[in-house]
Amino acid sequence: MSFIQFLKSKTFFKQLGLAFVAIIVILFLTMQWLKSTTNHGEFIKVPDLKGKTLETVEIELNDNDLVMEIQDSANYNPKYPKYSVIEQYPKAGAQVKEDRKIYLTLNPSGYRKVAVPNVVRRTFRQAKPTLETLGFKVGKVTYVNDIGKDEVISIKFKGETIEAGKLLPLTSEIDVVLGNGKRGSN
Repeated sequence: MSFIQFLKSKTFFKQLGLAFVAIIVILFLTMQWLKSTTNHGEFIKVPDLKGKTLETVEIELNDNDLVMEIQDSANYNPKYPKYSVIEQYPKAGAQVKEDRKIYLTLNPSGYRKVAVPNVVRRTFRQAKPTLETLGFKVGKVTYVNDIGKDEVISIKFKGETIEAGKLLPLTSEIDVVLGNGKRGSN
């Protein structure tokens, strides 16, 4: 029997039909298996976690079969409690599968600390923007007798004279002592 005659025979068409049926059955069984293992069409709504403490978040995510992944602590935000969630991904209300990781950004315990720059013997006009650029607030301005008019003589934090390089929390209020341009001692 030649190859062309075999392609025209009943045996070939029977084998071709059986192969087709086998492929259909395998595809059907594979799709059913995938549906059951991937929970096709079943979603969990991501809860709103902003402003909640870690303990509350952990309980809520466990109840919803979701996994918590802490990414980082962002810059301190005084509007939220310490160690509470300030951002989450995926966002609240998103539809996800079970065991999905929810990435959280936490509010640190306070402002990060920044080194105080050396502004002593600089003019107030130079010192003020330098301090404010780093995130400090310029507090009370006082004058003492010194030949350098409007020149920074010293800087204080909570009434204590501080040196350049001291670490203070962002938004700390730094008091400035300036010269009044008159000769004499303090």
